[in-house]
Amino acid sequence: MDKPVVRDGALFVFRCVIGFVFAAHGYQKLFVAGPGQTTAYFLSQQIPQPALAAWLTAICELVGGILLIIGLVTTIAAGVLAVIMVGAFWFVTRSGGLFVATGGSEYVVVLWAALVTIVVFGPGRASIDGAVGQRD
Repeated sequence: MDKPVVRDGALFVFRCVIGFVFAAHGYQKLFVAGPGQTTAYFLSQQIPQPALAAWLTAICELVGGILLIIGLVTTIAAGVLAVIMVGAFWFVTRSGGLFVATGGSEYVVVLWAALVTIVVFGPGRASIDGAVGQRD
């Protein structure tokens, strides 16, 4: 089998899975918990400007996740989401150790690593970026 085809297929699946996770989290923050509850949680975590941070995080997660899925401005979207994961680590999970069960950072760190991988390797040819010959 052609290695670039396998690589592009793997990047496509990888982008879609990571994109779905972020889009779902953004949707949850905007439409399930809502901006008020998200803001209250951000306030409890002592995140600066909690209302602004809640709105920006929710919108970036929803839109960024969709952009990852379709492969449009992919490395930019992944970069923005990676910065959000750094914030999640710093403000929410770093004091909880490694394991999620104890409030730890393993989930955030894995998502950050996945996003950095997308930034480094790009979206692959199975993307809008790839179809127009751009890597962002």
